[in-house]
Amino acid sequence: METRTLGKAGPALTVVGLGCNNFGMAIDAAAADRVVHAALDAGITHFDTAEMYGGGQSEEMLGAALGARRDEAVIATKFLPRPADEPYEPGRLAARIREGAELSLRRLGTDRIDLYYQHVPDPEAPVEEALEALDGLVRAGKVLHIASSNVSGDQIAGAAAAEAHGWTAFTGTQIHWNLLQRDVERDVVPAAEAAGLGVVPYFPLASGLLTGKYRRNQPFPEGTRLARNERLAAGATDENFDRLEAYEAFAAERGHTVTELAIAWLLAQPAVASVIAGATRPAQVAANAAAATWRLSAEEASALAAT
Repeated sequence: METRTLGKAGPALTVVGLGCNNFGMAIDAAAADRVVHAALDAGITHFDTAEMYGGGQSEEMLGAALGARRDEAVIATKFLPRPADEPYEPGRLAARIREGAELSLRRLGTDRIDLYYQHVPDPEAPVEEALEALDGLVRAGKVLHIASSNVSGDQIAGAAAAEAHGWTAFTGTQIHWNLLQRDVERDVVPAAEAAGLGVVPYFPLASGLLTGKYRRNQPFPEGTRLARNERLAAGATDENFDRLEAYEAFAAERGHTVTELAIAWLLAQPAVASVIAGATRPAQVAANAAAATWRLSAEEASALAAT
């Protein structure tokens, strides 16, 4: 599978990555093992997890599944924020970052984190505190590259403080972006491009809406994400079904599925290095990997951008 460098000097990521947020929540260790090995067999080596997924179980399951094949993988994980109910004190965020890294390394069963994300920005601590702590982890060899997640355009600009202090800089940012969720195109994506950051979209399939498994005016299939989560179910609007049906027709005319279109469209965006797609079954991994073979033409990408 094709790889792209994240930002100016980040890791080389396969253009489709495996999101491991289902591990420990939707699937058990045996199922996670099957999904991880299906990803490796499909050429996917970018694995994205987080300290908060499954209360740490996602990291544990990913590390166990990779086992002796750990060196084939680029492991990305994210640290939990400083507890919101604790008043901010200088140094508290830095301590949380160092603590989080040690816990993640232990759960993953590895000696380094290839890509370490700040899962959400701290609303009170200065960005310099996070950057200095992350730089210390890089200098210690425990982290190889760092990135942000769930930030605004203004917060991306603020992270330029690393250069002024000679610290390790963020190489990319992870954001919620798909054909049905495009508000980040107004400020976050342009800010990332201006800062030289690579972009890693998550939820590329809009929680399953862009797979075609949900149909207009029909009950959500039992056990699916929208059936379990009212907040996500709110996205199943008539407007989104109008767009979904147009995308399905667009893909079908070209011999592809709407899942393949959703991922291929993101990969056609200049800033995107890799697209994170979750899976609970090997067949889903194969479907996501197949999307990497479709390269949209400039005309196709432009037509979709106008929808």
